[in-house]
Amino acid sequence: MSRILATARSEFLIALRNRWVSIAVAMMVVFSLVLSAAGSAPTGALGADRLSVTVASLTSLAVYLVPLVALLMSFDGVAGEVERGTLPLLLTYPLSRAELLTGKLFAHVAVLTFAVAAGYGSAALSAIATDSAALAGTPALWRLFWTSILLGAAFLCLGYALSALAQRPSGAAGLAIGLWLAMIVLYDLGLLAAIVADGGGWFTTELFPWLLIGNPADAFRLYNLAASEATAAAAGIGGAANAIPPMHALVSMLAWPVLALGAAVLIFRRITP
Repeated sequence: MSRILATARSEFLIALRNRWVSIAVAMMVVFSLVLSAAGSAPTGALGADRLSVTVASLTSLAVYLVPLVALLMSFDGVAGEVERGTLPLLLTYPLSRAELLTGKLFAHVAVLTFAVAAGYGSAALSAIATDSAALAGTPALWRLFWTSILLGAAFLCLGYALSALAQRPSGAAGLAIGLWLAMIVLYDLGLLAAIVADGGGWFTTELFPWLLIGNPADAFRLYNLAASEATAAAAGIGGAANAIPPMHALVSMLAWPVLALGAAVLIFRRITP
């Protein structure tokens, strides 16, 4: 554990020097405040407090922004070491490859946690300042916070796997953007097209729920919206959130970081310095 924490400290300092901390915080704060202002309009119509409606809007933001920030931080986690020629030096230390990736993960999760806390905290303060009843939505905000960290951890580990696979930052960057487009944008469009073509058949009733929670981004969204008082503000996915047990989505979110980190370690072990 001491070796992992030493690696994490070093990686955090590198992220701080490369402005990743300030960039991530700025992105989360700006987008969270914008959505907090724009997403509070339907508060009265939904009969929910302002913070609960803001959380529903922040859920949609997190699905897109948190995975993107995570992939941008992690795509050169291995490939960057290879290109800079520092990987052979790192591997001479009494540090296994799994410990090296775990240390990087701890550091990047710390950066992501700081950024998410700043973004959601600013949105919450904005909502509470204008609506005294908004404190009722604090449990929903806390649930959104820790599930956002789980979502980010999953995509951090996926980024390490792509980085080890590509072994070049330019290739890893392309793979990371492709993965983001596939899992965040194209995946749901493909499911929607399949549902339309199926016409309420076996795919829609049996296979679709499992495919939905099989994607960590969709599992994150479903878990948060299932317990939200403002699912109607979430652009049509509220029905799916009510139909799929939240525990299934939670298991998917917990499993993805572990499986992705395991895949990253296996691919990393194939690299010879």
